[in-house]
Amino acid sequence: MNIVDLIIKKRNGGELTTDEINYFIKGVTDKSLPDYQISAMLMAIFFRSLSPQETADLTLAMVHSGTTLDLSEINGIKVDKHSTGGVADTTTLILAPLVASLGLKVIKMSGRGLGHSGGTIDKLESIPGYNTDLSTQQAIKQVNNIGLAIIGQTSDLTPADKYLYALRDVTGTVDSIPLIASSIMSKKLAGGSDAIVLDVKVGNGAFMQDITQARQLAKAMVEIGNSLNKKTVALITAMDRPLGNNIGNSLEVEEAINVLKGKVKGRLKDVVLELGAHMLVLGKITNNLETARNMLNENIANGKGLDKFKELITAQGGNPHVCDDLSLLPQPTEKFTVTAKKSGIISQMDTAKIGRASVALGAGRTYKGEKIDLSAGIIMNKTVGDAVQQGDKIAELYASDIDKCNIAADILNESIEISNVEKKPLPTILEVIE
Repeated sequence: MNIVDLIIKKRNGGELTTDEINYFIKGVTDKSLPDYQISAMLMAIFFRSLSPQETADLTLAMVHSGTTLDLSEINGIKVDKHSTGGVADTTTLILAPLVASLGLKVIKMSGRGLGHSGGTIDKLESIPGYNTDLSTQQAIKQVNNIGLAIIGQTSDLTPADKYLYALRDVTGTVDSIPLIASSIMSKKLAGGSDAIVLDVKVGNGAFMQDITQARQLAKAMVEIGNSLNKKTVALITAMDRPLGNNIGNSLEVEEAINVLKGKVKGRLKDVVLELGAHMLVLGKITNNLETARNMLNENIANGKGLDKFKELITAQGGNPHVCDDLSLLPQPTEKFTVTAKKSGIISQMDTAKIGRASVALGAGRTYKGEKIDLSAGIIMNKTVGDAVQQGDKIAELYASDIDKCNIAADILNESIEISNVEKKPLPTILEVIE
């Protein structure tokens, strides 16, 4: 087999066989193929796309490029959840303990934030003492004990995907639906769960900017999962404004705790309930979505979801008292209020830019490995569709120094459009793809 022949075949619109895709990924993994030939293949795929069979074969080849988790020691159906990322997307911190409190077994591998999207691991590490660096065996033991573990991603999972993504990032081939779908699903499948619920974000704060793109990605990932005998469901949810009110690591932990206490309603809770309902149905805790939503609401009302979050924190070395005393979370030294420049209606938000404002405050990274300020971030007081008077408080900024607040305030002001025309925001849950 010759890689040049395969590049030409795909460049001309041909369909690669399973063996040809396995050959390509083996060359990526063992580094027998040079970057320029791998990049040429990525560009051919970018322009010619992949069939559903090719996409499934690529996904499976990347799954087997490294180790895979064997979760057979955990009794019951294991259901994983993945979000394509956004701003103030705190769902995992609420969702995982809530479904675990109802008997679903959850072992969640999460990542760190990069760019305007926050990372679950950074958020959890704002809880004093919380350890995300558990071995697979430690995590399995913990799930058998309390039903839940949230840990960092292991380095030996899907190494081919990591290598391909680094090249895609510098060759202009990121925006390919089959490549995005196979990248996400290879990590989910290598994680060993039996079923997967996907949260595909759409809007100006998401990777997918329009509903057509989001639907294509959701369908591609659902097809991959189901073709490989992993029951998969995708929800398409709006990211045309921040999902929650709090943006930033310790601030998002605070909001998660308040949702679990029943103190916060709105879009964040709505997405949690919908994702959680599908997880419970896939996990065969119940066979009815409405019943599942009622069960989730009940375990917020009776405090069992919050109790499970405390159990998780304790099991992973953190201080569970943060749930009762939020001042134990990292505290910022500076606070700055952003007010409305004029009266009118908030007709639009540039959500990605709001995320960049939080990065400017120190809450996120501009490059991998950059140190972040766990106390920094934004609390949004207004959202799209809200009427404001000049001088009304729109947001509160938190940082370690006032200069960062001033820079972030300028970015935030640029991101919010106030006019006399009311513009309807997207519905929170747009579609379910099964």
